[in-house]
Amino acid sequence: MKKNIHPPYYNKAKATCTCGAEFTVGATTEKIEVEICSQCHPFYTGQKKLVDTTGQVQKFKKRLEKTETLAVKKSPKKKVKKDKESRRKSKTKKETK
Repeated sequence: MKKNIHPPYYNKAKATCTCGAEFTVGATTEKIEVEICSQCHPFYTGQKKLVDTTGQVQKFKKRLEKTETLAVKKSPKKKVKKDKESRRKSKTKKETK
């Protein structure tokens, strides 16, 4: 193994979570900031918590609202039904002649 190419290893690196929890870990940096830790993660706490850092839920809700409004605005395709009915009428007229 080559010497002097690896970063320094800190046995007592300080990790802080957004919930305020602090703990020590071994890492290559002295300070680490994390978004979720074992004290606030839903799997460990048993509580349901929405973790949305990029706004994906809001984006999805906006898209869902748009599709719902478009679905309400669209009218059923009556032209297709009329075309089928007119074809039937024309066929029955030809058959009667």
